[in-house]
Amino acid sequence: MNVLNWFRNIKSNWNTWTILSILFIVIILLPSLSIILQFAAETNENWLHIKEYMLNTYIVNSVILVLFVGLFTAIIGSSLAWIISAYDFPLRGFFQWGLILPLAIPPYIGAYTYHGILNYTGVIQTTLRNQWDITVNQQYFNIMNMPGAIFIFVIFLFPYVFTITKAFLARQSTALIENARILGTSSWRIYYRTVLPIARASIVAGVSLVILEVLNDYGVVKYYGIQTFTTAIFQTWFGLGDLDSAIKLSGTLMLLILGLLVLERVLRGRKRFSFTTTKVRLLQPVKLQGKRKWLAFGYCMFVFGIAFIIPFIQLIYWAMLTYDQSFSVEFLQVIGNTIGVAFVAAAIITIMAVVISNVSRLNRGLFSKVFPKVTILGYSIPGAVIAVGVVSLFIGLDKQIYEWGFTSSYILSTSIVMLIFAYIVRYLAVAYNSVESGFERIGTQFTDASRILGNNVTKSFFKVDIKLIRGAIFGGFILAFIDILKELPLTLILRPFNFETLATNAFNYATNEMIHEAALPSILIICISAISIYAFHHVLERE
Repeated sequence: MNVLNWFRNIKSNWNTWTILSILFIVIILLPSLSIILQFAAETNENWLHIKEYMLNTYIVNSVILVLFVGLFTAIIGSSLAWIISAYDFPLRGFFQWGLILPLAIPPYIGAYTYHGILNYTGVIQTTLRNQWDITVNQQYFNIMNMPGAIFIFVIFLFPYVFTITKAFLARQSTALIENARILGTSSWRIYYRTVLPIARASIVAGVSLVILEVLNDYGVVKYYGIQTFTTAIFQTWFGLGDLDSAIKLSGTLMLLILGLLVLERVLRGRKRFSFTTTKVRLLQPVKLQGKRKWLAFGYCMFVFGIAFIIPFIQLIYWAMLTYDQSFSVEFLQVIGNTIGVAFVAAAIITIMAVVISNVSRLNRGLFSKVFPKVTILGYSIPGAVIAVGVVSLFIGLDKQIYEWGFTSSYILSTSIVMLIFAYIVRYLAVAYNSVESGFERIGTQFTDASRILGNNVTKSFFKVDIKLIRGAIFGGFILAFIDILKELPLTLILRPFNFETLATNAFNYATNEMIHEAALPSILIICISAISIYAFHHVLERE
């Protein structure tokens, strides 16, 4: 309430909103600027060794993961979006939001779960030995390799492509698809020759999010023993104690990501598809009959089964075995830490997103077109890279504070403030996109009318705008909350001493080969995320 009262009592409304927006964006840029400024520093022996013998491995492994995960998520996500949007079959209503649920399972949790299912003591091999006296070659069930990592990323990240493509197809006019059907084109050819071209921008946007998640990941590649930039940053920083080389690795990865973002803009192309008439009939699903409806149902159920049902059931079984050992007062503290820090960070992120979006909407100049786009920078940079930038920034601030006469030289860099700051930098773009879409939907006419009636910018926002975009604000908060809940690399690096979250708790158990004990915190992450996803889907349906 104090924050709301402070906003309401602002006298110089517009100037204050603009200053706040600029301040927030500068804050987002600080970690990246810290890395850029130190990237050109003098090299040391560790960096020369990494550059000569190991850098190529990091680049090749990262590129292989990005290419194959991007390709398979594009195929699975777009095909599911087409089937759900164009056809009616059993449980279609459930699959519309059920196929988003794999996002509730962080890839690192899926990685150790599937390893536990497929290894020698897992349910599959144990059943084969005990029930049918069949002993199989272990290499056929070894998932801890590059193909296994690709499989994990694909089945738990395809909902990014599915969600964005389905949203596009749901708004698309039926004219092109109906014309193709009249000409006798098969469903497969309609999908390949019509749907894919018109939905290309949406598919590429979804794949871009998948690629950023892959490059951000630490849990899967660390657990499966694959050398990528993220694991290299951890090893260089904590294994060698060399922050300077970690900064150079981070800068190199930033350059790689910049190239990928440029490539993404090229792949989107300049083609645009929009309605050419006001008489628009949105895409209506065609009811399938016979074996075709069961094929569609079987495909959706198969993907949903391997991406959510199987790992979730396995985790429940493990949790039942170790519940007495895992559940304790300390574990309740871990739950409180997780929800508390995620709630606070998501709330701050949402407030910042609202301020920046509102200034961007009401400002007609270059500011509204260019400056707010900086908010996506944090999400395009992996967590380990942001962590490097945040640590170097906060160490510099602590040194300055120490020079001002404080007795402790590590006030900020050992506090929860640093972790929350990093969350804000990384996930502001998530809430911003949601809030911006809400503002785009209502336009400025209601605000203009309120201003004509004598209300200033702040009063107009609280009396008019916020009531019209409540769903978008809530959606931005939920999305940021879910991402922070699952975040691993940032939390591992920046958490204060003795501060555990559900994500770090599950990961630490898994890396110590205590997979059964990792099940309970993993299930809580999944359940909280799943409830949040359902709430977000419900909000979208009401909008």
